[in-house]
Amino acid sequence: MPGDIPTKVGHGLAKVLRLKLPEKPQPDAVTRGESTFSVGTFDTYSYVEPEPTAAEWFAEITPSWKEIGLYFYRLFPFLSWITRYNTTWLIGDLVAGITVGAVVVPQGMAYAQLAQLPVEYGLYSSFMGVLIYWFFATSKDITIGPVAVMSTLVGNIVTEAAETLPDVEPHVIASCLAVICGGIVTFMGLARLGFIVDFIPLPAITAFMTGSAINICSGQVSTMLGETDKVNTRGATYNTIIQTLRALPSSTLDAAMGVTACAMLYIIRFACNTAAKKQPHRAKMWFFISTLRTVFVILFYTMISAATNLHRRDNPAFKVLGTVPRGFKHAAVPTVNAEIIKTFASELPAAVIVLLIEHIAISKSFGRVNNYTIDPSQELVAIGVTNLLGPFLGGYPATGSFSRTAIKSKAGVRTPLAGVITAVVVLLAIYALPALFWYIPKASLAGVIIHAVGDLITPPNVVYQFYRVSPLDCVIFFVGVIVTVFTSIEIGVYCTVCISVAVLLFRVAKARGEFLGRVTIHSVVGDHVLEESKPGLGDADRTRSIFLPLNHADGSNPEIEIEQPYPGIFIYRFSEGFNYPNANHYTDYLVETIFQKTRRTNPFTYSNPGDRPWNNPGPRKGKQEEDRSHLPTLRAVILDFSSVNNVDVTSVQNLIDVRNQLDIYASPHTVQWHFAHVKNRWTKRALAAAGFGYPTPQSEDGFHRWKPIFSVTEIEGQSSAAAHAEIVANENTRQASSHGHDLESGIKNPSHTAERETHGIEESSNSSIGEDDKLQRDLKDSKAYQNRRKMAVVQGVNLPFFHIDITSALESALANSQEEPADVSSD
Repeated sequence: MPGDIPTKVGHGLAKVLRLKLPEKPQPDAVTRGESTFSVGTFDTYSYVEPEPTAAEWFAEITPSWKEIGLYFYRLFPFLSWITRYNTTWLIGDLVAGITVGAVVVPQGMAYAQLAQLPVEYGLYSSFMGVLIYWFFATSKDITIGPVAVMSTLVGNIVTEAAETLPDVEPHVIASCLAVICGGIVTFMGLARLGFIVDFIPLPAITAFMTGSAINICSGQVSTMLGETDKVNTRGATYNTIIQTLRALPSSTLDAAMGVTACAMLYIIRFACNTAAKKQPHRAKMWFFISTLRTVFVILFYTMISAATNLHRRDNPAFKVLGTVPRGFKHAAVPTVNAEIIKTFASELPAAVIVLLIEHIAISKSFGRVNNYTIDPSQELVAIGVTNLLGPFLGGYPATGSFSRTAIKSKAGVRTPLAGVITAVVVLLAIYALPALFWYIPKASLAGVIIHAVGDLITPPNVVYQFYRVSPLDCVIFFVGVIVTVFTSIEIGVYCTVCISVAVLLFRVAKARGEFLGRVTIHSVVGDHVLEESKPGLGDADRTRSIFLPLNHADGSNPEIEIEQPYPGIFIYRFSEGFNYPNANHYTDYLVETIFQKTRRTNPFTYSNPGDRPWNNPGPRKGKQEEDRSHLPTLRAVILDFSSVNNVDVTSVQNLIDVRNQLDIYASPHTVQWHFAHVKNRWTKRALAAAGFGYPTPQSEDGFHRWKPIFSVTEIEGQSSAAAHAEIVANENTRQASSHGHDLESGIKNPSHTAERETHGIEESSNSSIGEDDKLQRDLKDSKAYQNRRKMAVVQGVNLPFFHIDITSALESALANSQEEPADVSSD
């Protein structure tokens, strides 16, 4: 047949390359726990679970033409709602857009000063941010533009670059930075890598925001006070604060324009919030008044400045913004070359992280508050394209703004199209108000920055909640803030992210499994314990078994006596996945506990002191060896995979090593391995490829090792160290048998097996055709299958030691252990 040709070719290649192909399990009666089935029984009651193939995996990850079309369609989310735009939405967008536009103009100019750029560049960035974003937006609330933290970072880069490239203008460097950051972020968004942001936890974000806010506020105090002594606002925060305090005697009249402006902003906000509480029916009005406080204060102090400096333009009484060009005078193709990139290459990771942290954190929060979900990857596309195109009009790096997003949300924005309204307001300001901008006091703008950034400082109550939820996260928060204050914003960002990732890896690597025991639960109604089913309550039993940690680590009542399910049977639950970082930690604890709670099956293994291993030399001379005869022998291990979704080669190899170790310990018996709650087909395939999922056959030759996937101990094949260890283990078993009973006599019907392989189980001959027919008749005659409803097994009979839950795994382990030979004792 045509289908056989690829199979024959594959088998031929396997023979040439000496690949060991998986073998189909032979008929073998197995007690599963749910029922007794044969892996060779294939009737209407049986289900053989197909093994996933590489072709299926490629089919799952290969997008269809429809998915490819949806990918490009979703790059422009506005297509899904723009055709249903209506008047109600327009009114909401108009109000929100105008409100945000009135705020973004003074804030944009103020933040441009933080970036060490002329104020018009803040307006250019504000215009491009709100104009472009709505094409790619999945958030209606977010407002893209200049922000304090990113502007401070740009200012640091521009200041450092001026030392190496003094002939290059600052805005050229800022534009180049925006293009490079935009390209990186756009690529991440198009590749749908938005999930990377999830690796930055909330404590790291709040620490970054708090430390940055303190850094920015401290740097603006000297400008707000009009200090004439030189203060280095680009150094560490603590140093800036010290220098600012030393320069206090040099304060000028600018302090009156700055301090009073900042105080007025706080007073207006407090008054509006108080009035809104006393007059709930006018809360909307007070909200808009509070929102426009920045515009009011800037206009008020601009009027004072104009009245004072109208005839003193050559010698103003205090520092003013000065000449602001009308229109887009600096629109040009941004200059991008290796020389400029080299000046900020070391700061590039911090710049990208700042763009991502602020925007995604803000958009996610407002999305949940307003009952919609954002697409992080699509938001990365929006940020990236904005920063790619913004520099053509003179913009510098921009991202989501917390204060303006909050204003936009509370103003009742309906769609992302409100950004276009804001862009119109900014455009009018760029062309109609430059003459007015000349009179704006710099000290008042510094007061506006301090007021806007002050809200980013995390309140003490939030920190206290961190401590209550997770003390370690509270420590991460304080470390991030302290590092930012004593070094820089960039180092603070790196520090918090690295510590958070390190804590995550430590928790994964040091995840500790738990041994479970059984507890019988009784249903109680009022003060009556329901022991049996009652009419009207259904046929369900009133009692059931659950499994709790033996050490009560889950906080269960310590007075409850949790019983070991059966002597020599251990139930072990993984807590946080099972992969290469934590595989050894899990299994070391498993083996250590098993050795403590059980005894060797063969008590004569170390009858000769010279046969003992160096790490277990036995008691000192004249001392008796500890009596362990009261402990059970190891029968079975049940692994609860409820928290495991994927395994890897390292973790599976670790299980094979432990299986060999425990088989030597339990020799001449073999340890049964059962798995519960294996939810992933690929995980089942990986375990089955390593020889798990099937019954472990008895061997009359003693211990036979399970061959590893890869191990240095297997190098040289039959002459390897592992092969030698197998010979030594079997020799010890034979020597031990000569000191006591014939160990083989206790084994019922031993079946000869060849060497075990990781790719399957060898043929066993303890099931005959007659027994299989009898099993078929038993199934058909069983009352369980004569019910009106169709009965079927839940999981495949071809992997009988993979179970649907712990209960069925335990029942299977109990049933199979009863068929094993009795323990060998020294009596």
